[in-house]
Amino acid sequence: MIPHRPLLIAAWAWLALGLLAVIWAQLLALWLGAGAVLALTALLDAVLARRRGNPLSFERETSHSWPVGRQQNVTLKLACAARPAAGWIQDRHPDSFEAEGLPAAFRVAAGQWTKLSYRVLPDQRGVHRFGAAELRLVSPLGFWLTRHAVGEGQAVQVYPDFAKISQYALFAVDNRLSQIGLLRRRRRGEGLDFHQLREYRSDDSPRQIDWKATSRMGKLIARDYQDERDQQIVFMLDCGQRMRARDDALSHFDHTLNAMLLLAYVALRQGDAVGLSTFAHDTPRFFAPRKSLDTVQRLLNTVFDLQPSLRTPDYRIAGQHLAGRLTRRSLIVLLTNLRDEDDATLAPALAQLRRRHLVLVANLRETGLDRIMAEPVGDFDTALTFASATDYLKARERQIRMLQAAGARVLDAAPPQLPMALVNRYWELKRSGVF
Repeated sequence: MIPHRPLLIAAWAWLALGLLAVIWAQLLALWLGAGAVLALTALLDAVLARRRGNPLSFERETSHSWPVGRQQNVTLKLACAARPAAGWIQDRHPDSFEAEGLPAAFRVAAGQWTKLSYRVLPDQRGVHRFGAAELRLVSPLGFWLTRHAVGEGQAVQVYPDFAKISQYALFAVDNRLSQIGLLRRRRRGEGLDFHQLREYRSDDSPRQIDWKATSRMGKLIARDYQDERDQQIVFMLDCGQRMRARDDALSHFDHTLNAMLLLAYVALRQGDAVGLSTFAHDTPRFFAPRKSLDTVQRLLNTVFDLQPSLRTPDYRIAGQHLAGRLTRRSLIVLLTNLRDEDDATLAPALAQLRRRHLVLVANLRETGLDRIMAEPVGDFDTALTFASATDYLKARERQIRMLQAAGARVLDAAPPQLPMALVNRYWELKRSGVF
């Protein structure tokens, strides 16, 4: 039980009256009487508040799954059956989440209910729990605030942000892929797998004309091709310490998950199978390649609670683990952030994987480097920073050239640009027929 503002005001007024009684003795009796009345009233109010207890029922309304990095609404419903109630409520949301609108004041009449809303920003994937909410009810005479825990704990699952995939689906239906940065360079009918014969159109290439069918039908007939299907993509996901880096609201790891899920969706729509292998954390996970459209949801359930560890990645062991599980040629997409010191384990891993598979290394580039290189050099400290960034970028370029010389495809992209860049590279490789 906590003193409320009216009791504090009354106590300060009584103290002020006591100071006056020191000066004017005739006020002493009044001061003593006022103190007795105040004490009895406060005591009576405390007894009434304890006897009343908590007249409110509580209910929390929110979705059970949230996308990371997007504000969510949480609604609190308070219902009062017998007596009116007023006070404040503080919901016990997960500690790492930022909340707006708490604590919230309320007033509920007898037999009525009210709803209060606040917004919360989930900044970390995984399973998070709400605790019981805390009520502070104003006592019947307004002198006290009584504390009550209401409601039960509630779990919420925070998933990678699926908005990019939903956006892709919307634009794909409207055939406006270029609006989200996805480039399709081949013209219609110029894939690699034969699809059907159809009547020749004015925008078709003469190379598509099937002369035997044309002679039989008496009109120009063209061959229609489609992209190769039934291929296999396996993501090799680095969960090591470098993926904890953060250039904006999301970590590099979260950007990587978004890119992986977008490419998985695109590949599944193309008829390819998608799988996953994680490494550089305590419990590596393997998701066998699948072709069904529910694969994206299964991938989400596999990775939504993954967090980057404090480990340094060992690409050699990860490559051995993955190579032993794959039975057919695949496009292996290594999602990581490379350093010079990785050469000792990276080179043997690539050599083993390339014996049977096509390897694409998606290497994350810190956006802070781009900002440093774009800033003017105006003093000694800035010059040192610029020189260090230049040396680092040169070492990075040397490493990329070494990877390319070893036969790996390399994609170097800043985390926000990785989803679109990865999908565009996938289409380039697919239409080139290299896997």
